[in-house]
Amino acid sequence: MPKPSFFIVGAPKCGTTAMCKYLNRHPEIYIPRIKEINYFGTDFKWKIKAKNLEEYLAFFDDGLGKICGEGSPSYFYSKQAATEIYNLNPDAKIIIMLREPVSLLYSFHSQKLFNGSSEDIQDFREALEAEPERRLGKRIPKKCKSANQLFYTDVVKFTENIQRYFDKFGRERVHIIIYDDFIADLPKVYEKTLKFLEVDSTFQTEFNRINSNKKVRNVALQKLLKYPPAKILEFGKFLLPLPRSMRRSILERVKGSLKSFNTQKVKRPPLDPEYRRSLQKKFAPEVEKLSILLERDLTNWSQSSDNSY
Repeated sequence: MPKPSFFIVGAPKCGTTAMCKYLNRHPEIYIPRIKEINYFGTDFKWKIKAKNLEEYLAFFDDGLGKICGEGSPSYFYSKQAATEIYNLNPDAKIIIMLREPVSLLYSFHSQKLFNGSSEDIQDFREALEAEPERRLGKRIPKKCKSANQLFYTDVVKFTENIQRYFDKFGRERVHIIIYDDFIADLPKVYEKTLKFLEVDSTFQTEFNRINSNKKVRNVALQKLLKYPPAKILEFGKFLLPLPRSMRRSILERVKGSLKSFNTQKVKRPPLDPEYRRSLQKKFAPEVEKLSILLERDLTNWSQSSDNSY
């Protein structure tokens, strides 16, 4: 049974979804279609996609003869994921993607609103300012399974999060991708990543835009699709007296169509310039530490304009 030999561990909203798609097109690479398995990181309580190691490894059954990997951005800011991944495969390679912290968090908050479960504070500034209360267990949405994912500042503790992977796997097994490079010269970044994974780096693919900013048309419908009442699911058995697997497939297609209908791609409004500057000042010490850790000057992040999408 194949097991993953590389992990795209985040950070969130830094191009990880796109990179998974591009890498999966390579004939020597296999990444499961299911997004964000989130098997590792037991300090978080996620919706279970694999109850045990056997179920987890089953996601890679179709990857026989290829190198297998997966991408779950939660592994970046989980305190346990690095150790748990190491325990499965100490020879694994790690890919980390990073982005200017204010733009990252603004985009991350927007994504959580779209998901319709883990975040219910519509205003970005208010959501960040609610973090101290949320660390005390207050103002947590009812459907949110893990309060950790609402601690936004943990996501941009870049040096601490990266160091966990350096300590476990060594720097030579950790590949860092800066979002600025990803946007400026994606083919070059892709080639370097293929070389890191030790597969044919001459392979080329189209780099179509993936995972742009989205907004739901109807919040109530989005919640209904994500958490359908048990009575509706039970009623579906009578409407569709078919084998369970076939019924599930039909319901998933219907659900997918409704979700697509309820989704609109919109450009995220610019963040208030004054508030952006205040956040950049707040995160400037972290950016300086990151610059030292990676031996690359990234302090322009502390003065950059809005580059969210």
